[in-house]
Amino acid sequence: MVHDKPFVDRPMAATDVADRAATSAAASWALDEPVLLRRGMNALYACGRVVLRVGHTTAPARLAHDLVTVMRAHGVPTVAPIAGLTGSFEGVSVTAWERVAPVEATIDWAVVGASVRLVHEVDPGEIPDGYPVPSPALFPWWDFDALLADVADSIDGPALRGIETAIRRHDGWQPALAVDAVVCHGDVHPGNVLVSATGPLLIDWDLLCRAAPAWDHAMLTSYADRWGGDVDAYPAFAEGYGANMADDELTIALADLRNVAATLMRVRSGRSSPAAAEEANRRLRYWRGDHDAPMWRSQ
Repeated sequence: MVHDKPFVDRPMAATDVADRAATSAAASWALDEPVLLRRGMNALYACGRVVLRVGHTTAPARLAHDLVTVMRAHGVPTVAPIAGLTGSFEGVSVTAWERVAPVEATIDWAVVGASVRLVHEVDPGEIPDGYPVPSPALFPWWDFDALLADVADSIDGPALRGIETAIRRHDGWQPALAVDAVVCHGDVHPGNVLVSATGPLLIDWDLLCRAAPAWDHAMLTSYADRWGGDVDAYPAFAEGYGANMADDELTIALADLRNVAATLMRVRSGRSSPAAAEEANRRLRYWRGDHDAPMWRSQ
């Protein structure tokens, strides 16, 4: 089956719908009353020792459990699903997961790198039938022509020229993604690593995709430079993975273009959010070539 969208491709913006869905699911499954943990692409709720994940999915909710079951069978450390507790409530998908208490500890990036290597070794034929595994080139936030057409009038000339130069510099990245493509987690970054008492867990499989391994390396290669992260994070990740791609041409391109996408999406969000607009302006300083440009914030 050919997929052109990831498992989740839009945020759970309707907070009232998410709240009602979580309440209905908890009642149906005899769980504790849900308490909101956070909102993002999905809304997460704690129900005692269970976490409910509420969001818009492009495939049946049960496939989220099926996918993670495959990953766990391959030794990938991740959160366990609560068997049988998936469904549609209020027109959105709800899945139940073991609630894992995070611990205050530094992420062991070598373990994360080894986990990503295990993901890359999964045979695509083992992915549950119907779970989307698109090329990430099809993700809407990587459609730079459409994004620029939408937000260019909100960006000053010097920053816009810097962004357009980066896009042109890496022209041809899409075909390169198909070379030696593997199953990728799709969104490897600190927010998708949960540090538990037993070690780091790789979470959030919504952007699973099929691409060159560089896709899962790219963010961490610019983590220290643009996001203020630990300079040792990517070397440790690469050691655990078994290969360092920091000097790989495609990895460099994807890291740069990921930052382009992150900037353009924040400019778009800034139209309705003063906080997002402030962060967009921080990011645009980098594209103007400002040597004193501040580090970017993820929130």
